[in-house]
Amino acid sequence: QKDEREAMRLYKLAADQGHAKAQCELGWGYQYGTGVRKDEREAVRLYKLAADQGDTVAQYNLGVCYEVGTGVQKDEREAVRLYKLAADQGDAVAQYNLGLCYKVGTGVQKDEREAVRLYKLAADQGDPDAQYRLGLCYEHGRERECRRMSEKQGVQKNEREAVRLFKLAADQGDADAQFALGVCYEHGSGVQKDEREAVRLYKLAADQGDADAQFALGVCYEHGSGVQKDEREAVRLYKLAADQGDACAQFALGMCYKHGTGVQKDEREAVRLYKLAADQGDACAQFALGMCYKHGTGVQKDEREAVRLYKLAADQGYANAQYNLGVCYEVGTGVQKDEREAVRLYKLAADQGD
Repeated sequence: QKDEREAMRLYKLAADQGHAKAQCELGWGYQYGTGVRKDEREAVRLYKLAADQGDTVAQYNLGVCYEVGTGVQKDEREAVRLYKLAADQGDAVAQYNLGLCYKVGTGVQKDEREAVRLYKLAADQGDPDAQYRLGLCYEHGRERECRRMSEKQGVQKNEREAVRLFKLAADQGDADAQFALGVCYEHGSGVQKDEREAVRLYKLAADQGDADAQFALGVCYEHGSGVQKDEREAVRLYKLAADQGDACAQFALGMCYKHGTGVQKDEREAVRLYKLAADQGDACAQFALGMCYKHGTGVQKDEREAVRLYKLAADQGYANAQYNLGVCYEVGTGVQKDEREAVRLYKLAADQGD
């Protein structure tokens, strides 16, 4: 029968005799309060004892403590030093975390090629996080985070290799990889397009609570892509993602409430959801909320607020917002009339094909 207190008692006996693995296990118990009263400082002390004996798990755990400041003053350089010790002994998780440090420049000078090298070492040992992260690097020659692109990665673009790596991680149940692989199947990136397979993968990730996957699966149900159209199921999925703060899902759910798609029409609820997404910088939501203020839909009419929101979306290059803002400047609605500014905004929108 499982007995965590007895396990910790026995670990302590061995740890007191200098057994590194026992020191590490006992440290874990103190860090999380498993079978013993939680004491993060004692956890750090025990990790140090084991790490000094070369225990890779303890070196990694201690590195995490230093990186985030758990039980010890935060010290990212010390975290990197400890990750290196474990990584040099072949610890896959440490290699992955060290790669992340090089990727963003945490405690060490930023070096994307070194990040990729470390991801590869960990991925070759079957680490799903590293496989997923390396797949992102290959996907576009850059890294994607929740549908947003960041800076270039230290590897040449190779969509097929990205798919191969996503599959390896997805087969181990990694939700991020399942979602990423679903995107590849949905759009035919590095693999033959297959919307049904995309839906299957989105479901796997969504069932694990992945907000991106819940939103993507909701879109599939709303439009009948790879699955029978079901607007109520789309709304359910949008809600799951929106409740996790996903701006795209908040906007999509707002649209459903505005138009009564899969749910009873409720313009006030639409406005509430648009606001949540707009506050996160979502241009579509900023524009839609601006329209609500412009026409008094679900909220008291306020043309100045409409202009403010149009500006936020226009500054992100949203063509419809640029056009509507241009109209406001042309006729002086919610802002002082300025025909030159109107022309400038019309040009920006026109250049995008509006």
